[in-house]
Amino acid sequence: MKLVKLLANLGYGSRKEVARMFREGRVTDASGEVLYADDQPAHAGVRVDGEPLDPAPGMALLLHKPVGYTCSTRDPGRIVYDLLPPRFRLRSPLLSPVGRLDRDTSGALLMTDDGALLHRIVSPKSKLAKVYEATLAGDLRGDEAAIFAGGTLMLDGEDTPLAPAQLDALGPRRARLVLTEGRYHQVRRMFAAVGNHVEALHRPRIGGLDLGELAPGAWRLLDPESLAALWER
Repeated sequence: MKLVKLLANLGYGSRKEVARMFREGRVTDASGEVLYADDQPAHAGVRVDGEPLDPAPGMALLLHKPVGYTCSTRDPGRIVYDLLPPRFRLRSPLLSPVGRLDRDTSGALLMTDDGALLHRIVSPKSKLAKVYEATLAGDLRGDEAAIFAGGTLMLDGEDTPLAPAQLDALGPRRARLVLTEGRYHQVRRMFAAVGNHVEALHRPRIGGLDLGELAPGAWRLLDPESLAALWER
């Protein structure tokens, strides 16, 4: 791929804007030698304003989504792309959230521009475990774990029961829930089905990946080893 197209696809600007960068001598190799629009150097050897290029297509990252942000490109409020370098929003292929966390839910959010990886993760066949920690408006009754694990719970407006889910009480009004599917607002609707209300919801872990010390609003790129850990049981 010609360098001018690569930089445009990585979000550095339109073709016209990127062409101007070349004329201004802002695109170089690692030694500072000026590169040209038709050049096809190795990705790792290119510099823009002296800085290495953003990751090549096929990138994936883990974001600690704070409360108050939506997984959208068009929401008039705060969106998860506001937490990333501005170029990431302009990449082609698009850098997309893998599944969704609603505005009032915080925690681990995967994003990737790899369509095959995205579909593998969100496919019902993957049964990728997702861990949620919920703070509830009312005390746990004591029978929720059995109900959620039974595989017979029906959510309002749906005609197929939920897959079995694991619940562990963390306190009178706190619980950890492990799901292997991802229906719309599933955790909130599950607790509503047993007469409770979720006041706060956090997802610390997806598969074998957890947030660790990642602060709210922070993110990190995932290398192949990290992505492999995603599938660890």
